[in-house]
Amino acid sequence: MSSAKPKVIFVLGPPGAGKGTICQRLVNKFEFGHYSAGDLLRDESMLPDSKMGPLIKEYMKDGKIVPVEISCSLIENAMKTSGKSKFLIDGFPRNQDNVDGWNRTMADKVDFQFVLFFDCSEELCIQRCLKRGESSGRSDDNMETLKKRIASHINDSLPIIEIYKKMGKVITIDASTHLEVMYKEVEDVVKNL
Repeated sequence: MSSAKPKVIFVLGPPGAGKGTICQRLVNKFEFGHYSAGDLLRDESMLPDSKMGPLIKEYMKDGKIVPVEISCSLIENAMKTSGKSKFLIDGFPRNQDNVDGWNRTMADKVDFQFVLFFDCSEELCIQRCLKRGESSGRSDDNMETLKKRIASHINDSLPIIEIYKKMGKVITIDASTHLEVMYKEVEDVVKNL
């Protein structure tokens, strides 16, 4: 990370809302660092010598949220080694514990901008994830795990989004629209950072 505090945007929404796809396009155009908490956790869980790997696997298999200390540590390490000054943090924070952990460990180190909230119906998200699961190889793109992930989004993440809304820090994107429409809306929001 550079000497100035890096700018951070949280990217939240249910599984299958298009967060990762839109983030990748922003990375290509605006040189953001993009870190999916889920991808960082999946990558760590696959390392043969990772002390955290087995625990991460167990949480993810059960559709549960991994302890915040692990997620924050992986995000901070990725940011430090990136050489970037602005970041999209995809799929984090997911609950109050994540927010509290982020505030304890990272709030003073970054310039938090806002939350991009991708709003999409449960039915459409399930449809997208099951289709993605046909070719992605992701172990969490199955009906049983998706139901748990969506329940977690509804019960844990939506209250967090409401907290950030009260702070005036949420920009809602209609994720049920076509990808190009979504991207244009997000691009207009981030291009002045």
